[in-house]
Amino acid sequence: MAFGTQDEPDEVMNEINMTPLVDVMLVLLIIFIITVPVMKHAVNIDLPQATSEPEQTKPQNILFTVAADGTYYWNENKIEDSALKTRLAAEAAKDPQPELHIRGDKAVRYERVAQAMSAAREAGVRKIGFITEPDAAK
Repeated sequence: MAFGTQDEPDEVMNEINMTPLVDVMLVLLIIFIITVPVMKHAVNIDLPQATSEPEQTKPQNILFTVAADGTYYWNENKIEDSALKTRLAAEAAKDPQPELHIRGDKAVRYERVAQAMSAAREAGVRKIGFITEPDAAK
């Protein structure tokens, strides 16, 4: 038994109903219009540049090399193990303190590099870095 009459048989709808899509897009547009001014709450101004401290010159970096045979070089000049600690202490006392850049040969024992790092830390050198060569395969 059918309670209602159907004038047309069931047909597949071939077109997309655009009304819900337009409604959603309008709601999103209204949301963006309202929220964009809220997100930018800062006033754009150009501040003047001024400093109350004298500008410090950057000290010369120290190029410390550990050769394959374990000898140390300080800025390309050979240095003995006994003079290393005094030279590091003198550089650590400078203000501003220079950076110590360590270049270790890949054939050198790690122990020699570790000894140099330990001496630098004991002397009070705060900035120690390692220099490596870029990988040629990449």
